[in-house]
Amino acid sequence: CVDRIVLNAFFPLGHNPGGFRVWWRRWHGDSDAELDNTHLMRLAGRFARRVKAWGAANGVPVIFCTAGQRKHRIAEAYLATHEVGIGVFLVLAAKAPAPVWKVARSPKTGAIVNIERRREYVNHYSFHIIDPEWGHVTIKMSGHPPFGAQIILNGHEYVARQAEAAGIAFTKAGNCFTAAADPAGLARIADALSQDAAVGRLSQVCRRWIYSACLCFGLDLDEQQR
Repeated sequence: CVDRIVLNAFFPLGHNPGGFRVWWRRWHGDSDAELDNTHLMRLAGRFARRVKAWGAANGVPVIFCTAGQRKHRIAEAYLATHEVGIGVFLVLAAKAPAPVWKVARSPKTGAIVNIERRREYVNHYSFHIIDPEWGHVTIKMSGHPPFGAQIILNGHEYVARQAEAAGIAFTKAGNCFTAAADPAGLARIADALSQDAAVGRLSQVCRRWIYSACLCFGLDLDEQQR
């Protein structure tokens, strides 16, 4: 069975200078008048404020972690002591390297003369989510545009939930299946993650959460459409 699955939510248009400028114009009514370092930093600040405000309003902890803390263990400890439902149950923030755009404008005309991509340590937000099909899912998103992300899934949790739905009894110690009433049936479910159809399942879980539960803090839904 496939165990850990990590998908890079790569947005090609936002990772080269010309593409980033096109992306910004689509978002701002075909104008790049506000494309500058100040507005880019404000967007990162807006992302942080929105996450903290949403967490406070919905009773979801937002924890800023220090270097060396094992975030997945924090999430596991939280799940062991709290009853959680479907959706985001915890947000862990920490600094990690990510592409950050710097815009240089002419001091005389104000025209853009250079757009440079740098790699810096910036806040990333790990949204810990309970999905009805995949169990514990983590989406780690940069707070800086264009909001690159990783989706982290566990194949064993997917198999466990599908086995429960199929009525297959099993025992599980941590991430290991130790016994199953129908080993062949459990194997068929596990094998499904190695088939081409798994691409569709991965696409569905990504779309189910990344726009409405994570990117919404950086871009409103109408901004996402633009």
